[in-house]
Amino acid sequence: MHRILLRALDYANLIILIYFIVANGVYTMLMAISLYAVTLHSRFAAHTGYSDIADSPATPPITLIVPAFNEEGVITTTINALLRLEYPEKEIVVVDDGSTDGTLRRLISEFNLRRMDLIYRERIPSKAPWGYFLNPEIPGLLVLGKENGGKAEALNTGLNMCRSPFFCTVDADSIVERKALLRLMAPIMHANVNTVVSGGLVRIANGCTMVNGEVTEIGLPATWLERCQVVEYIRTFLFGRPAWNFLKGNFITSGAFCLIHRESAILAGGFGKDTVTEDIDMIAALHTFYEKKGWASQMVFTTDPVCWTECPRKFSMLARQRRRWQLGLVQTAFKHDRLIFNWKQGRLGLLSMPFHAYVEAFGSVVETLGLFILPLSLIVGAMPLSLFLLIMFLAIGYGTLLSVISVLLAEATIRRYPKPSEMFTLVLYAFLENFGYRQIVSAIRAQGVFQFIFGKKRWEVVTHKGVEA
Repeated sequence: MHRILLRALDYANLIILIYFIVANGVYTMLMAISLYAVTLHSRFAAHTGYSDIADSPATPPITLIVPAFNEEGVITTTINALLRLEYPEKEIVVVDDGSTDGTLRRLISEFNLRRMDLIYRERIPSKAPWGYFLNPEIPGLLVLGKENGGKAEALNTGLNMCRSPFFCTVDADSIVERKALLRLMAPIMHANVNTVVSGGLVRIANGCTMVNGEVTEIGLPATWLERCQVVEYIRTFLFGRPAWNFLKGNFITSGAFCLIHRESAILAGGFGKDTVTEDIDMIAALHTFYEKKGWASQMVFTTDPVCWTECPRKFSMLARQRRRWQLGLVQTAFKHDRLIFNWKQGRLGLLSMPFHAYVEAFGSVVETLGLFILPLSLIVGAMPLSLFLLIMFLAIGYGTLLSVISVLLAEATIRRYPKPSEMFTLVLYAFLENFGYRQIVSAIRAQGVFQFIFGKKRWEVVTHKGVEA
């Protein structure tokens, strides 16, 4: 029995060691490529104005689709920010997905909306709205009331009402910077390849000062839980996604702020309701659709269009959010498994999809089990102390180094936090988050994987307090 245990621990330790070597190696590569890509883009953006896009008659209209469910506390702040966006022609379509609070009443009261009759053309199956609300003095705002059907269906309802060639998905708790739409459209206007998706940077609004739906002062939140999330967002958005964009391997684009070609989304089947992360499912569906058609296309990510979002303030809400994200990632990877090692998809199929499907999707399980297996192996003599220390360095020490470098490089390239004290605090939390926070989040993500394994598909609602000053 003892030999069987030792043999099992040997195999487990080997898997854990290989995982951390591969994961850290890829993360190091992504960070190096991201630094190069972000630096190039920062230099380009510093000498590029967006007046040509704002003034050009060729700039396509955009419809902003905002799905909302029980967002009474934040919805008017989000819509006021969208109304102030600098863009030549835009429309805002808010889809109230059967809210049980005062979301719809708040919208009607705040913007003096009246109920009117409009034509609804269904190109994607979804529940038709029961009510259309407008204010003739605010012609760019339309609010739809419909029965609850989930976020994907709410997006599809908004997509059916969309008449512009591009639409932008915006979460109801997000604040979009004034020039962000122009910056999202820039790579589409300047590209020589059909660009069907343009994603931007999402940053945490907690701790920032906001007035009338606009960030007037950038700051850090007060609690350790929120500050750890700030570091996490920097590591993900600034030194992960720019590298995949540079390699033309974009797979994950945040639905909180994403510009998509309308007709492509419709032809790809719209937003799927069989996953809990409809945004990455849409990206995968678009990749599949264009490959089957044999049409050339690209999906881009840039770091200067910024959308501010509220991160969870309570651990219970954070757990709900991360479980859903992980469950959705695994669901999408299995649903679109034909993309994995698909040479027709180029670096997306050969590099990005395998990494996301195996390392990102199931790595949390390996990391969480390693917290128990490694100490047990050391205690029963299945692992020498030198190997134990090596794996712990790869798991914690090297991860800490990558986090600290991410924060330092982020400040060196985009310089978002003006105060030196805030920079020092971020570096400190880039160190501290590796001792407790990352292990807890990894265990939560592992729960999402097990939810998939046991066939659970449940959307866990995250409530928002709002960040309006």
